[in-house]
Parts: sequence; structure tokens; C-alpha cells
Amino acid sequence: MDAYMPEDVSAELERLAEEQITDLDSDATDRVRRGRQRRARVATLYAQGRLETARDFYHAALVMLYGEELAHWELARTLARRAASLGDPRAWSIIAAAWDRALLARGLPQRFGTQFVRENGRWTVGAVDPNVTDAERAFYGIPPLWVQRQSAEQLQRREENR
Repeated sequence: MDAYMPEDVSAELERLAEEQITDLDSDATDRVRRGRQRRARVATLYAQGRLETARDFYHAALVMLYGEELAHWELARTLARRAASLGDPRAWSIIAAAWDRALLARGLPQRFGTQFVRENGRWTVGAVDPNVTDAERAFYGIPPLWVQRQSAEQLQRREENR
């Protein structure tokens, strides 16, 4: 059994999360491979019970949020819920984003409108559950739906102006 210090795992998870965010803007051909390696490492640490602090769970959730399949987003949501329950308020927005990604993957409307999708060649927030209020979005740290729609329109304009 290898000895470890909790702060070593915490530092590793923080580094993995920072690498994940930095990699989002990368055009490198091995970006997908690196993301898969990060998610595999997070899954291993989680399975070993080595995530302990709110920050650990938050950073792990952030890495999993950028996964490629439903299981990644479900795990991101689980990890973020734990981070929130341990007191990390940043985790609420990951809960919302992971929830929306999982719903979209199932072919269902988003709850919060956090994900931009292409519809008829244009960026939009797509279908959003009309029963979710902007007050609920605010609880999760998500801007009102009209702001999300404006952001999708801005993304579309930037793309058209390239």
C-alpha cells in the first residue's frame, strides 16, 4: 500500500483541473487523450476513497464535467454534490452544468440552459425545461435564461465574424 498525504492528492486534483481548463483552448491533437487520462486518474482516486476535502471533490467534478459520455457527467454531478455538501459554493454551477449535459445526452430538455447546442447551424441554448425559474438558476449560480440566450447569440456572432 503506497503512503500518501491528503495534500498530495489535493494538489494533484487541483493540477488536473487546471490542466483540463487550460486544455479547452488547445488545438493539440492529443488533447482528447490527455482529457481521458485525467478522467481515468480522477476515477481511480475516487474509487480508492482518496478524495477528502470539498476542494478535492470540486476539482474532481470539474475534470469529469468535460468528459465524453453520460457516466462522466453523472459522476461530475455526484462529486459536485459532495463538494457542495462539504461547503464549496463553486460546486453548485458544476451540478447544474453536469445535470444539463446528462439531460441533453438523454435527448431531454436542459433544466438550466448551461449548454449551447447547434440547431439548424446556429448556436442556441436549445430546449429548456420551462418549469425551472431564474430564481432556481440563481441558487445554482447560473445566470437568468435570457442572459444564457444572449451568450449563445454572442457565440454565434463571433463565429460568423471569423
